[in-house]
Amino acid sequence: MNSVEPIRYMQLVYDIEDYLKEKSERNYVLFLIGVNTGLRISDILKLRTRDIRDPKGNIRKHISLQEQKTGKDKKIKISDDIRPILREYLKDKKEYEYIVKSSKGTNKPITRQQAYRILSEIGKMFDIENMGCHTLRKTLGYHYYNKTKDIAALMELYNHSSPVITLRYIGINQDKKDLMIDKLSFVRKR
Repeated sequence: MNSVEPIRYMQLVYDIEDYLKEKSERNYVLFLIGVNTGLRISDILKLRTRDIRDPKGNIRKHISLQEQKTGKDKKIKISDDIRPILREYLKDKKEYEYIVKSSKGTNKPITRQQAYRILSEIGKMFDIENMGCHTLRKTLGYHYYNKTKDIAALMELYNHSSPVITLRYIGINQDKKDLMIDKLSFVRKR
């Protein structure tokens, strides 16, 4: 089984956003929350309007939740870039409504399997190998690390116990191995 990879090129992230914005507002918001917060898909799917918007209709500064996988409390800043998008998306939603709501039934989130299908289809459409539910989370870490080299912050975000685990998780180790091979040649140049 192949592990999923981050989206390594920002232009590709923007292209996917543009595509999703036209095709499905719900999937667009799912993607934006994923790449901008680094939350696990299981935690994104359980978000309700009240978790993002306060009773006065303002978008909160942070998402506070208990992680489904670890049971740990987590507080994640909502990026200023996505606040107006979330405000517009949530303007007509009730406080109890799920953010990533299924079209089947009444007020149920999509399943993790459906989220995987959505992301996998996007991967095929944009020729991204091994795109899945962790791709969004890994994309945030990959780009943050390449911009800052701050591995300690990523370890904290992901609740990882060592830099090695975090670097492998976000795909940096694979990039280094690929670069190593690119720098070598055992074929005589004639």
